[in-house]
This record gives sequence, structure tokens and C-alpha cells, in this order.
Amino acid sequence: MATVVIIGSGAMGSVYAGLMQDAGHEVHGVCKWEDHVQAVQENGLRVTGASGDRTVRLASFDTEVRDLPQPDLLIIATKSFDVESAAESALPLIGEHTVVQTIQNGLGAPDRVANIIGGDRLAIGVVGGFGASVPGPGVAHHNGMEMIRFGSYGTLSDEEIERSAEIWRSSGFEVKTFSDTDQMVWEKFIMNVAFSGTTCATGLTIGQVMDNDTAWWVARSCSEEAIAIAKAKGITLDVGDPIEHVRGLGSKIPNAKPSMLLDANLKRRCEVDSINGAVVDEGRKLGIPTPVNEAVSNIIRARELTYLDASERTPATV
Repeated sequence: MATVVIIGSGAMGSVYAGLMQDAGHEVHGVCKWEDHVQAVQENGLRVTGASGDRTVRLASFDTEVRDLPQPDLLIIATKSFDVESAAESALPLIGEHTVVQTIQNGLGAPDRVANIIGGDRLAIGVVGGFGASVPGPGVAHHNGMEMIRFGSYGTLSDEEIERSAEIWRSSGFEVKTFSDTDQMVWEKFIMNVAFSGTTCATGLTIGQVMDNDTAWWVARSCSEEAIAIAKAKGITLDVGDPIEHVRGLGSKIPNAKPSMLLDANLKRRCEVDSINGAVVDEGRKLGIPTPVNEAVSNIIRARELTYLDASERTPATV
């Protein structure tokens, strides 16, 4: 069995940790939510939802990286704006055979991780269709587990990618590996763009967005702007009709609240700059209008103004 370290063991990271530990791997989790960490230390980590209901004792769970072994697999599962600090903390753990997988929503995080740890041991990860949340300290819930995808950022061999993917497969995840990581990322990104900002702006679940003509117009338009950018960049989207692909993924987790909505409800900083805001940035570079993503991004930034200190806010684009 493998040794795994997960930096960023919030909702998604806790699901990974629970299923991997349950499969017999040695899993060490790191999470900055002190109440979650304390509950897991005292009572174990409970994971409920699509994979069943289980409570496991992790090898360790702490708020910081402390005296951890060099793992076979190191997963950076933080929010996109926390990847630099996570990568810095991971540096002492990266051994000659460690595979580092960075898994974030949106665009740009792998480059920022590579700037710190280099690209030689780095893989890009994309996951989707989980609808994960932390309903209470010590508990992670997920509505599904649809998409796990990995590809090499730089020079990791196919063998090394497959070795790390097998850790996931042995834990009950269905994994697909990609050589074209732009395709891998953007096939998920067009779904993130559709639902993350729209649910955060409206307070609706994914299913409610799809059932509401007005909200669905916003979600579809956000995705269509991203699809236009992918086409202009020459990125392959091998999903048939992209909008039907987005609806198909969304229909599998209709009750889910994307992490951007959950973060806003908890008065935390949102990842709008790497999702809907990233569409705006890419559109400006290419001369492609993105008015719906710009409006949604600034609605969310305005919402952040009501609860974040100035130093924590996502920069405005107006």
C-alpha cells in the first residue's frame, strides 16, 4: 500500500483521504480548519454520500505539515489562491519517487505550483461531479464521484502517472489519464464556469439552476463564452455538444452546491478569479467579449465586499 499526503483536506480532500485510508493506504491530511481537524483527531473522519458511509482513522491529521514521511503521492487540494503556500510547505516532503498532483478548480494553479517545486514531479489533476461539502466538523459528504483525470505537467513518465492513478483506483475512484492536459482541464472548466458563479450569485443548487430558465441562461452563456475561448486557442473538447456535456454532468449532482457558493455562504474568499474571472482574462488576451462572465464575477466580488477584509478580497476587474 502507498503513503499519501493530502495538503488541503477540506471537503474534497477529506473525501480523498477517507476513501484512500479505508482502502488500506497510509494517509496524512493537512487542513487549516481547526474545528474539522480537532473533530477528526478525536473521533475519526466520517465520509458519507455516493461512496457509502464510513468512519476511518487517518495516519495523521493536522493544521500544518509536521514531521510527515516522504509520500508516494502528494496531493495539493487547496483552493487555487492557497497553492503557493501549500507548495512551499510540501517541498521537504518531495522525494525522488514522489508524484505531486495539484488539483484545483479553474486555470493557472499548476503553473504557480511549478514555479515553486518545479515541473519534474508534478501532475495536473482534474476532478468533478462530487458536490462535496463539510456539513459539520469531522464529516465530509459527497453527492457523486464522476470525474478523476490526471496528466503530466512536465516530464513525469506514463508509468509514474499510472502508478499514482492506481492509488486512486484501488480506493474506488474511476481514473482517466491524459497526454493532452489542456483538453483535460478545459473539458471540466466549461462546467465549472457554468455552475460555480451562477450558483454563487443566485444561491441555487446545480439542479435548480438547470430548472430555472433565467438562471440557466446565465450558466449557459458563461459556458458558451469559455467554449469560444477554447476554440480560439485550438483546445480540443472531445465531449460531443459541449453544452449537453455540461448539462449531463450537472444532472448527476442536482442537489450539489459548488464550492464557490459554499465558500460565500461561510463568508470565505471565493475562487472567482480562477474560474469565471479567468474567462474574462483569457477573453481580453484574445479580443473575445465575455460580458456574462464579467458581470457574474463582479457580482461575486461585490458579495465578498460585505464580509471580507480588504486584504482578503479578490481584485476587481472594473
